[in-house]
Amino acid sequence: MLRNYIKIAWRNIWNNKLFSAINIISLAIGLSAAFVIGLMVYYEFTFDTFHQDGDRMYRVVTDFETPQGNMKNGGVTPPMRLAVREELTGIEQSAYFFNWWISESKAASSKQIFKDPEKIILTQASYFDLFQYKWIAGSKETALQKPNQVVLTRKRALEYFPNLPLTAVMGQSIEYNADIQAVVSGIVEDFDKRSDFFFDEFVSLATAKQTGSKDQILSDSWGMTNNASQLYIKISEHSTAAQIKSQLVALSEQHVDADMIKYNNKRTFNLQPLADLHFDQEYGVYNYSRPEANKNILISLIFIAIFLLLLGSINFINLNTAQATQRAKEIGIRKTLGSSKRQLIIQFLGETFLLTLLAALSSVILSIFALKVFDDFIPKGVDATLMASPWFAGLVLGLITVLTFLSGFYPGLVLSRFKPSRALKGELIRSENKGSLRKVLTVSQFVIAQVFVIATLLVSKQIYFMMHSDLGFRTDAVAYLQTPWEDQKVDKRLVLEQEIRDLPGVSRISLGGMPPASHNMATRMGIYKTKNQEVIQELQVLNGDGDYLDVYSIDILAGRKPLNDTIEEYIINETGMQAFGFHNPEDIVGKYIELNSNKRLIVGVMKDFKQRSLKTGIVPLVLTGDTGRERRTNFRTVHLVLGDKASGWSGTLAQIEQIYKKIYPGEDFKMTFLDQTIANFYEQEQRIASLLNWATGLSVLISCLGLLGLVIHTTERRNKEIGVRKVLGASLVQLNLLLCRDFFKLVLLGYLIAMPLAWWGLHNWLQDYAYKTEMSWWVFALSGIGMVVLALAIMSFKTLRTVLRNPVESLRTE
Repeated sequence: MLRNYIKIAWRNIWNNKLFSAINIISLAIGLSAAFVIGLMVYYEFTFDTFHQDGDRMYRVVTDFETPQGNMKNGGVTPPMRLAVREELTGIEQSAYFFNWWISESKAASSKQIFKDPEKIILTQASYFDLFQYKWIAGSKETALQKPNQVVLTRKRALEYFPNLPLTAVMGQSIEYNADIQAVVSGIVEDFDKRSDFFFDEFVSLATAKQTGSKDQILSDSWGMTNNASQLYIKISEHSTAAQIKSQLVALSEQHVDADMIKYNNKRTFNLQPLADLHFDQEYGVYNYSRPEANKNILISLIFIAIFLLLLGSINFINLNTAQATQRAKEIGIRKTLGSSKRQLIIQFLGETFLLTLLAALSSVILSIFALKVFDDFIPKGVDATLMASPWFAGLVLGLITVLTFLSGFYPGLVLSRFKPSRALKGELIRSENKGSLRKVLTVSQFVIAQVFVIATLLVSKQIYFMMHSDLGFRTDAVAYLQTPWEDQKVDKRLVLEQEIRDLPGVSRISLGGMPPASHNMATRMGIYKTKNQEVIQELQVLNGDGDYLDVYSIDILAGRKPLNDTIEEYIINETGMQAFGFHNPEDIVGKYIELNSNKRLIVGVMKDFKQRSLKTGIVPLVLTGDTGRERRTNFRTVHLVLGDKASGWSGTLAQIEQIYKKIYPGEDFKMTFLDQTIANFYEQEQRIASLLNWATGLSVLISCLGLLGLVIHTTERRNKEIGVRKVLGASLVQLNLLLCRDFFKLVLLGYLIAMPLAWWGLHNWLQDYAYKTEMSWWVFALSGIGMVVLALAIMSFKTLRTVLRNPVESLRTE
């Protein structure tokens, strides 16, 4: 019986090659999208799921409430490392560590220097109690008990000591910043599963006393919060997160300092579950080399996969129910010979299963191709090797089963209801709804496709708006060169600036801090006092010399520049001026604002410019010089404007690199164009646009394939009617309009339904942006016209061929 079903199913598929091809292509596209998206979702959701008792592990974080807004910090104040052990109850284990940024490291026995090494933390043995590593050498009980000890992962040990066996690495010395030495006291295996704890080097926390950051790492002050100071806890089995949170709130209230009260700030310690760490968008993760995982985008991807699968299933249902009348006699004969309704449904489910299986096999090949196409969008760890895992086989089987039932049950139910007597007479069997379901499904297809088209156009419009908006400062031909962070003095930088200034290919140059648009978060609290009131405002601080504003073409509306680079005089922006209650730029010039308990003179007002992504608004900002030069310089970046002729830029950049290497031998040359920095602000939007482009193309393709199949079926069924109408004098235009009219109504209805849905979704999406493009009418009009024209072209392709056929051919068999 089963063998017979398979033979019949294959015969029907082969006899209806075009419709079978449409079904297979539609399902294959939907399945390949589901497979690729499934790989991405599986990859992202399996980070740090392997830790023992991971459901009881949390990161302690800090939330701030200020009059200017709320802020979140993934770090804690250093005394928290002791408080969670000594003052809180219900905590089974805790681990404190500090992300240690150093300029260089090397094995004492080697000449190879590692510049700006990453993945190094200062921590204690309790870190290895909380996070379980497999030890190759040493033990967690003794490895980090003393100062100047370090534990390495296998990978890092092989990088430092490539010619030594791991057992011989124990006891070797590693130098940090050429003035701190640590002895290897342990080696652990790298995590073999996905984790955001990607550290390779664990230096004993007691070593922090020898670093320049000892006050930040081991401070007893409750008023200092550093994002590098990280604290994790595991709550006991009989405790709850709510109980720990209530204790943290009490601890926050217990350690309120005078500045918090003075500036009306509130600090609260909070908990972040370990499971949320990988998707964190607020507190920060540790691996800055990869984009942060976004749970909302992953959920959107899942919906896109579902929609594409639905489109493929809709095609299958539409085409098979449309072909029902052509199989009426077959069903009549089968029923006459004793086939039951159940057997007929099983047969059609078998046909669907065979088609779905062919589509699944095709989709695996398409998925491998898609992984290469989406290489820039897909996380680096997602590749074809994940398809070999058992869960992927389960996903394939699950989708095949669901699609088989979803796509095959209803057509099988419709076909099995045919009455043998009427079917054998050749009568057309029509349901009472006269194809209403097919109409609903066709409209649904074009609603989905139309929403994708509108979304693609508007997202692209928003990205264009952001990339080409006037930011209030010069961005073309501007580049900046970052100098070594560990060099605390300004002397070499002054020499570098002067030698670059003398190059003919450089028109302007300045020495300062970060560019006007950056991720700069340096702030100070400013206070303006009058007889009647006190205005407190947080101010972002930029550092730049007298040429900084000229390089970026930022206008001064009133006042002047600071007299020199080291005097504490400030230029404030318009937003900052208004925040302190002034409306005319001239009025604030000459006034004093208290910064860090010292009065500072406002000598000028500069025109507002946009400091970050257009998602955020303009914030109060001040520009000052290198006011802390005696301790360490704030002028760490050289800003320059290249000549007008882009053809000469490569030669100028080569000269700049040569000068840089002469002044900083052995250091990396880091020249960045400002427009690229600004483009990086919108990396996520560009990824969304890329995703929408593909989703739109695939949804339109599937919808048009389904429409083509229905048009082919309709024109073939009405072939003799067309012949009669031509004989009676119907024109080409009239016949084409007759055949396209019903389908055109469905496409138009789909557009009318899609418009409000797309407007609602995109309106909500745009609310995340402080500066946004308009919801232009032409976006909706263009998408509708484009879809209608494409649908008419597809319909006319088949209808015109049918209309142009000689009516004798269709009528002579009547």
